[in-house]
Amino acid sequence: MLKSPILRLARTYSKRISEQAPRAWKPLGMSAVVIPGSKPTQKSSKEPCGNGRPFKKRKVQEKPIKEGSSEEVLLIDIKNLLATQTLEDPVTDERENPELPAKLPEPFTEIDLTIVELSSTGDGLALLPSTPHVCVVPFAVPGDRVTAKVIRHIKNEKYSIADFVKVLEPSPLRDDSRIKCQYFATCAGCQFQMLDYDTQLAYKRRIVEKAFKNFSGLDPKLVPPVGDTIGSPMQYGYRTKLTPHFDGPSGRNRQKKPFESVPPIGFMKKGMRKTIDIEDCPIGTDAVREGMKRERIKVAENIRSYKKGATLLLRESTKRVPKAETGNISPVDAGKDTEEANGGVRVERKDYRNYVEEKTCITSSTTTSVEYVDDFILENPAGAFFQNNNSILSTFTDYTIGIDISADSISFARRNATLNSLPPAKTTFIAADAPALFADITFPPNETAVVIDPPRKGCDEGFLKQLVAYAPRRIIYTGHVESVAVLMRKSNGIKKP
Repeated sequence: MLKSPILRLARTYSKRISEQAPRAWKPLGMSAVVIPGSKPTQKSSKEPCGNGRPFKKRKVQEKPIKEGSSEEVLLIDIKNLLATQTLEDPVTDERENPELPAKLPEPFTEIDLTIVELSSTGDGLALLPSTPHVCVVPFAVPGDRVTAKVIRHIKNEKYSIADFVKVLEPSPLRDDSRIKCQYFATCAGCQFQMLDYDTQLAYKRRIVEKAFKNFSGLDPKLVPPVGDTIGSPMQYGYRTKLTPHFDGPSGRNRQKKPFESVPPIGFMKKGMRKTIDIEDCPIGTDAVREGMKRERIKVAENIRSYKKGATLLLRESTKRVPKAETGNISPVDAGKDTEEANGGVRVERKDYRNYVEEKTCITSSTTTSVEYVDDFILENPAGAFFQNNNSILSTFTDYTIGIDISADSISFARRNATLNSLPPAKTTFIAADAPALFADITFPPNETAVVIDPPRKGCDEGFLKQLVAYAPRRIIYTGHVESVAVLMRKSNGIKKP
């Protein structure tokens, strides 16, 4: 007697082949196996499966779109684009014939498209021919004629996601000689390196205008004009902090499984939850880029000691040494990679009129980083959030009052005020309770501007109610396009008490 379930199934399979013409065969409790030349049989929803329970057809559903997410922002841009379009062929127009299925290309096929608009998420939007359907193509700008690979369709929302393949005919806006990164169009970081910087700034202004239009619920007459975007003095080599990462070993027991080789160390691939290997990032400062090279070598040398993935901290720190104290130190000492006691790598010295500036990349989150904005010195925990482009901060150093629920953040802010000899008349910092953030503010609201920098999910309703109640003359909001959208929606309907 055959007791092995594998042999028993094999015998059943052989018997069916010999007894009759090929047909679909499915042993109890297993997926159907279709013999070549046959058609799979349809199982009734009431027919019992191998476990005796009725068969249930799995429904494939798209995940609900989260409020304020990039998907929601993208979807509104798509709907607005479709609303402005009229198709020439009414026979194949779904709006005229709702029962007619859309003629969509098969997934993973390549198609040629013309980009007509840039979404607030930075993706190019193209219309598929003969059907009211939009194709989303990253790294493409209006006027580009591109080849794109269709990845998946979101039919109920009438759009498809595609990968950028190549440019067939460049837009007048595109100049690929501006691209300075070898990973552009693969890495999910930068999106507009092919555009002139003034064009980028105008586009960012347009994002804010669309956020008011799409999410505020305000009468367009009540929306104030959006000012020009303040540009950065530097377009490359400005970022003082990078956090590349690598994933843990793959497999079911990856927590116990050691690394067999060095994994990709870098950033996420566009459109995928996959890390790609990044050896250099040109938006980082020279110190950060040199530190990245050193940390990649360290990870490779010690990869067997890691049990899971990790995120690397690369933070620039600056030391200004008066020339009277420098002695015979060479003013330029770039690329020496001398190990420092704080776990950093000294990479650069620059000579100024009264001092020598030493740049160091530190990698310990518990180390205090030092940065200069003009002649102001700012100290912060290396792992804490701080403006990663300090070249833009000169515009904002006239007067400051800071409010935060984090006592540590307020402590460092007061410490920095003392280091810069700033009197309380110029800077005030308050550690406030979340329910009463404006309780200790004595400035007249109509003479006050409030600067807020919330997380990606935006401000919570409790804070927004306090903000509306305080009614400052101006709100300066920094953040992602998603958080701007959330602010517009949540603020809509909140009335001043």
